[in-house]
Amino acid sequence: MKFSQRLDNIPPYLFAEINRKRQKLLAQGIDLINLGVGDPDQPTLQPILQAMHQAIDDPSTHNYPPYQGTMAFREAVAAFMARRYGVTDLNPETEILSSIGSKEAIHNTFLAFVDSGDYTLIPDPGYPVYQTATLFADGQPYPMPLRPENDFLPDLKQIPIEIAQKAKLLWINYPNNPTGALASLDFFAEVVAFCRQHDILLCHDHAYAEMAYDGYLPPSVLQVPEAKECAIEFHSASKSYNMTGWRVGFVVGNALGIEGLARVKSNVDSGVFRAIQQAVITALETPRREIDQLMTVYQRRRDLIVTGLNRLGWNLTPPKATLYVWVQVPQGYTSQEFANLLLDQCGIIVPPGNGYGKFGEGFFRIALTIPEAEMERAIARMEAAGIRY
Repeated sequence: MKFSQRLDNIPPYLFAEINRKRQKLLAQGIDLINLGVGDPDQPTLQPILQAMHQAIDDPSTHNYPPYQGTMAFREAVAAFMARRYGVTDLNPETEILSSIGSKEAIHNTFLAFVDSGDYTLIPDPGYPVYQTATLFADGQPYPMPLRPENDFLPDLKQIPIEIAQKAKLLWINYPNNPTGALASLDFFAEVVAFCRQHDILLCHDHAYAEMAYDGYLPPSVLQVPEAKECAIEFHSASKSYNMTGWRVGFVVGNALGIEGLARVKSNVDSGVFRAIQQAVITALETPRREIDQLMTVYQRRRDLIVTGLNRLGWNLTPPKATLYVWVQVPQGYTSQEFANLLLDQCGIIVPPGNGYGKFGEGFFRIALTIPEAEMERAIARMEAAGIRY
């Protein structure tokens, strides 16, 4: 018995490897500070929990749900998109789909649209699933470098015309994981025009749509006129409402993109539990002030990390969005070498930047998902170990 040849081409998933190493060290009794995975440590908001309790007690939620999501769920999504972004023309019947979190929907989109040898245009550094899902679909990933000098935005002019003509999907993700970079509506309009020109499905991974600070509100690509002609957008309840374990989100936009994704989903899963959909309806109605209150927790952590690292010689500007701080490694180290140094000398877990792609080399990522006291301990350990930029 042996694995399929397909798995030979798939690298170990970055966070699975980090967790494996973490479990091994914990078993050895090592006191670790985990700044690795962006899993919110705050509880799911109480009104969402109450809605879930009520829905579970209702026997009508216990049967198979519609594959694409209940109509009540899809109508709530349409109302949310109109209220939050001013996107008022989404058809709940054909342009909205429930998902088992973003990761499942992202992966299935590749299966729906990528044939053997097709190119996918993916950000580098970027969420590792973009590359692995391309490989699962027997496609060819084409990295779009995200460089500091270009504010971590891809330069579409650098994509060869012959690659663009063979590309099926183009992926963007703003606010960006792992860099924390932002994108304007002007940039979104540029990408929409590029994808329309080359008949490419534009996929915007908007998992950090609400994770923003200092009064900033990230836009939706669907705010761009005519974006629906080529774009779908992936939303997740995971980060915005502290619901990572619930595995629920939604995809909105281009009807053909939604249809393709729905056709895959109907063959590989049986939809999102109705009770969870009811809970998300409540989540989407969360008043803005409650979201902002939650964001102040992460903003304080962001400021603590940035101030602490700057005290050790870095010169970081606080990111305005996401749960992450993207940090350059000191001169003389690779990303992996510095991540190993933090683990060996300080018991601090961080993912090396090259785990997100070739152009992530020279960086590491810090997640703002542990209490402030733990972050202060991490900075103190680095200082005691003589680690400086």
